[in-house]
Amino acid sequence: MQLSVVILNYNVRYFLEQCICSVQKALENIDGEIIVVDNNSSDGSCVMMQQRFPHIKLIQNTENYGFPKGNNIGVSAAQGKYICILNPDTVVSEDTFLKVLAFAEEKQNLGIVGCKLIDGTGAFLPESKRGIPTPWVAFTKMSALYKLFPNSKAFNQYYAQHLSKEQSGEVAILVGAFMVLQRELYSELQGFDENCFMYADDIDLSYRSLLLGKSNYYFADTSVLHYKGESTTKDANYMLRFQEAMTYFYKKHFKVPFLFTILVQVGILFFALFKRLNINMQPSKFPDKYVLYSNNQNLSGQLELVFQNKVLICELKKEKGVNLQLKFRGKRVEFLLDNHYLSFKKCINIIESMHNKQYTFKILPKSSKFLIGSNSNSGRGEVVKFQNNYI
Repeated sequence: MQLSVVILNYNVRYFLEQCICSVQKALENIDGEIIVVDNNSSDGSCVMMQQRFPHIKLIQNTENYGFPKGNNIGVSAAQGKYICILNPDTVVSEDTFLKVLAFAEEKQNLGIVGCKLIDGTGAFLPESKRGIPTPWVAFTKMSALYKLFPNSKAFNQYYAQHLSKEQSGEVAILVGAFMVLQRELYSELQGFDENCFMYADDIDLSYRSLLLGKSNYYFADTSVLHYKGESTTKDANYMLRFQEAMTYFYKKHFKVPFLFTILVQVGILFFALFKRLNINMQPSKFPDKYVLYSNNQNLSGQLELVFQNKVLICELKKEKGVNLQLKFRGKRVEFLLDNHYLSFKKCINIIESMHNKQYTFKILPKSSKFLIGSNSNSGRGEVVKFQNNYI
């Protein structure tokens, strides 16, 4: 078997359903398998899996074991030459795995491969590629020095700014939302460190790959949609766990002066608090217009009942994205992407190419009764449910 995709789920039932729909399409021309590990969700995730995807291997944990142990459990059941660690709040293109595996097969002494991640608005997620967060590098991040001196090697290492987002190449640290590596290497690394509940685990695994002399890569030739933050509420427990995780990583790999350790902890807490405050202060904005990419006229009428607003239907061949952006300049528009009409790759391309502060996006996954999307990479996404099947 060529590839095992391991998806660790916790209370993101609708995001998981969409993710699996996209992964199934991406595995159609690959000898692969999907393994879903559920960390004791209470939102009906497992019932959905048993009803809609009974052929997919489902491992139901009796408690929330956290990210490292949950993924280790999934990989222990995997048979593929390669492992993909994939978050449930992601959407992959139909050719994502084909491209990444072809890239991986060309490399010698391969470590871990990551790819370009975008959020639900189409914005590039800079954590797709990172440098080793040594105390100095972490300080440049927390102090925002990397923004003040973007062209300085001394200050721009945290987000691996030696590579542009469109440039593939070696990087140190990759994000756990999407990681591809050989199962043999995963075993050699003994998987994720289960002493980390979450947050520093992907940094630690990437760093230990480097310590083995392996080369980690950022692959820019495919974009994966990552809604972010769906499994985690940004509350006091989140801040505490993030702080503890980074402190554990520093103690494990670096000799850090006591004073700097305190500064790091204060800095992490400050930025976590700021992030939470920023989420809570963001005003709620309703779209001025809804635009449906589809060829199903009946669907637009159904959506008008759902949103209590006019829904303009747009066929891709008749209306270019550039024309739409000119037509709706200055207006808040929500684009509704019908996966019966558009491939997942095309949905992702539209979201990425039309990224604009005024635009939001939702996908209607094929054979599903909901629209799903996220208007911010800091907060929860939104699910709009239907009473009827797709018409």
